[in-house]
Amino acid sequence: MSSTSSWNLPDLIDHTVLRPNATRADVLRVCQEAIEHRFRVIFVPPAYLSEAVAAVRGVPIRVGVPIGFPLGSHTTKVKVAEAIEAVEQGATILDMVLNIGWLKSGDYDGVQRDIAEVIRATPHIEHKVILETCYLTRQEKMIACKLSLDAGADYVKTSTGFGPTGATVDDVRLLKEIVAGRAQVKASGGIRDWKTALALLEAGADRIGTSTGVAIVKEWKALCQG
Repeated sequence: MSSTSSWNLPDLIDHTVLRPNATRADVLRVCQEAIEHRFRVIFVPPAYLSEAVAAVRGVPIRVGVPIGFPLGSHTTKVKVAEAIEAVEQGATILDMVLNIGWLKSGDYDGVQRDIAEVIRATPHIEHKVILETCYLTRQEKMIACKLSLDAGADYVKTSTGFGPTGATVDDVRLLKEIVAGRAQVKASGGIRDWKTALALLEAGADRIGTSTGVAIVKEWKALCQG
């Protein structure tokens, strides 16, 4: 597979601005960048969701927000309320953080129920489950994938970007193997250049989440044109 021209890279990037100090101007800039560079998906903080939806209205760009972000330890009731409000404001994608503490405590029923209730409360949209793989053992990653699949998730996702490490090639390969076509895989966290994005896509990632999508796409285009 070609390392450059085989990918329509903007289609595969979730262009993201989720840092704590993101301003309204930052969010609107990301919206404009998505329009200019033809990203299909943007992720914004929930407090700016309605403004982002308005900014890309009439353009084929989907707006997503995180749920239970970034720790995953919100109660299920709070996650459900977040999800319902987000959908009411125009979100069509929700990336929810798995309850890592429950998983490590062995409360697998609680983890699955937590995910499933968000999905049931917001049907007909896309749901990703963020595993935060940097905190999990190989066995826990396998269990987390199975619980996410059984709860009805569309994707499993490596990371929030707030942990000590982000997406790795080994984790993407493992998640891809575990889901075995029943869901897709999103790589996120620490992806700042085309070389890293390419390695993750070749490992099996279906989507790339990054706050540096513009720089990555420019690098990719330069290589294609060269």
